[in-house]
Amino acid sequence: MDWVDFPSMGRRDLRDLRLTIDGGFKEFTRAYGETLENLFSPLKAFLIGLENLLISSPWPLVLLGLVAIVFALSRSIKITVGSAIALLLIGYFGMWEDTMRTIAMVAVCTLTAIVVGIPIGILMSRSDRVQSFINPILDLMQTMPSFVYLIPVVMIFGLGKVPGVIAVVIYAIPPMIRLTNLGIRLVNKDVLEAADAFGSSAWQKLVNVQLPLALPTIMAGINQCIMMSLAMVVVASMIGVKGLGQPVLQAINNQYFTMGVMNGLAIVAIAIIFDRATQAYGKRLQKHSETVHG
Repeated sequence: MDWVDFPSMGRRDLRDLRLTIDGGFKEFTRAYGETLENLFSPLKAFLIGLENLLISSPWPLVLLGLVAIVFALSRSIKITVGSAIALLLIGYFGMWEDTMRTIAMVAVCTLTAIVVGIPIGILMSRSDRVQSFINPILDLMQTMPSFVYLIPVVMIFGLGKVPGVIAVVIYAIPPMIRLTNLGIRLVNKDVLEAADAFGSSAWQKLVNVQLPLALPTIMAGINQCIMMSLAMVVVASMIGVKGLGQPVLQAINNQYFTMGVMNGLAIVAIAIIFDRATQAYGKRLQKHSETVHG
């Protein structure tokens, strides 16, 4: 065989492999696409319900509720007043509805990431073998370009809210898993030995000792999850997810500078509100943990 033929043979093999995989995936989507879509219908209903609640409720009531949540998390007048001013400016410039859609999307994606990510993080913390298996998957999820996530979910679910949620959760969940695992592993061994001395079961140790002490680190994971969800908003708008990302995408396509900047600043404002509130809450948890167990 001539070495000149080797690259062309490799290309043919790669093309055949690619066609085989693409054909198999298309068959899978035809056979199971509807079943998978029905499986995620409760998540879709929850997102639509939350979105409708935020949009259809009187804006002063929604504003008051959001500001109350920020104050409950941060216990800071400065952060609360800053959040209220930012939300009022968003409403004044006509971006309220898109902002509510984005907040609903981020809230649902974050809750989904918490429900899925914390158990996986706990499982990783209890087994080095599981950790060594899951870590490369998390590395792949974090380094894969975000646009790539859209391809399989759109092939299975089409355009709309469900593929958007799935793509955002896949992109945002790795920090949730990693920091849950890290937080539990960093729990002081002396505290665990004391729990063993009192006859605590593995479940009691997890619920009463490990998770409370790991909570500040887990909270940092939630913070990162929220930030990455917001970063994915513009990308998710490409598959029909409504919110602040769609005007940004429209501004890119039509070269509307002001529209792009304004909606981009609204995303930044929401990110800062979430970031400051969750960071302040994490610091409070850290101080409480040090006081109780220090």
